[in-house]
Amino acid sequence: MLDLLIRNATVIDQPSPVDIGCQNGRISLVEPHIQAQAETEIDAEQQLVTAPFVDSHFHMDSTLSYGRPRVNQSGTLLEGIALWSELKPHLTVDDIKQRALTLCGWAVAQGNLAIRSHVDICDPTLTAVHALLDVRETVKPYLDLQLVAFPQDGYFRYAGAADLLTRALDLGVDVVGGIPHFERTMADGAQSVRELCQIAEARGLMVDMHCDESDDPQSRHIETLVSETQRLGLHGRVTGSHLTSMHSMDNYYAGKLMSLMAESQVHAVANPLINITLQGRSDSYPKRRGMTRVKEMMQLGINVAFGHDCVLDPWYSLGSHDMLEVANMGLHVGQMTGITEMRQAFNAVTSHAAEVLALENYGLEPGCNADMVILQFSQAELNNPIH
Repeated sequence: MLDLLIRNATVIDQPSPVDIGCQNGRISLVEPHIQAQAETEIDAEQQLVTAPFVDSHFHMDSTLSYGRPRVNQSGTLLEGIALWSELKPHLTVDDIKQRALTLCGWAVAQGNLAIRSHVDICDPTLTAVHALLDVRETVKPYLDLQLVAFPQDGYFRYAGAADLLTRALDLGVDVVGGIPHFERTMADGAQSVRELCQIAEARGLMVDMHCDESDDPQSRHIETLVSETQRLGLHGRVTGSHLTSMHSMDNYYAGKLMSLMAESQVHAVANPLINITLQGRSDSYPKRRGMTRVKEMMQLGINVAFGHDCVLDPWYSLGSHDMLEVANMGLHVGQMTGITEMRQAFNAVTSHAAEVLALENYGLEPGCNADMVILQFSQAELNNPIH
């Protein structure tokens, strides 16, 4: 007797529909026509069944705060940061928790069962940290929430950020974050990368830095991040998020960086909805897309994931936390219209993102967690060669 049996499931890379049997919270069987009974049985009706969606980059402390204290009229990254700085002193733990829990409800309804959220630590009271640690425990039965200690106003630029980041990690925040391109000088940015990576190495933690979220091709902090990954032996534990300056770099230098990333096993996270919205704002025409070199990185074997980044906040006035919308934008902006490339775009919000978060037992193989999503497609869509 199984706990759960999903029949007639279309699974990527399976030539025909299969049944998926689950016992004690794990997948135990994946094969055609399982001869068993189950306490709960679901007929997938040949719809696509996949492991759950994973958002590898989000800001849950600011989500659903659109219009507070006012709307971002320029639509720029810097005005968004300025608005957030104005709003922070007025935030409360209850306010952040209420908005975050609402967003978590939206996420689960969209099939998202894991989120990595950056949490701003540049606040003497660490209000957002306390709020999201509570949220992490509340949603633990049904959603994995991983928190990144993020010095939004700069690790060196904001007085006391170093102590606040240490306090946040001591309270239980999971990952070391950074924003080197927001420091006052390139040298300060590079030094912040070094110090933050050393903190992660000493504590045995992962690293995820907002890195080179700029149209400036001279913003090259990913180079330092890769170098520190090599020096400290952090292979597979480091993520460079955004990397939008790479869109504006010459091909020779970008090729060098991508080769170093592949060698150091540094993950990359692009945020298609936000990158395409915030970057190139000072351009006339032609306008730069801004999203980093997703397709080229994937071709080199770099693990690339997509994040939603923002939903209804000072930086982005839209969104519902639908990761298929994120993959759709990434596919179009990255010109990933080949069948293999479209599957990679789907992987960027599923298996690739799970690798960024180092999720254990993720997938649809026997032994994996019995977490999955049944996607409702029409028969015409199911007959499409991409499936």
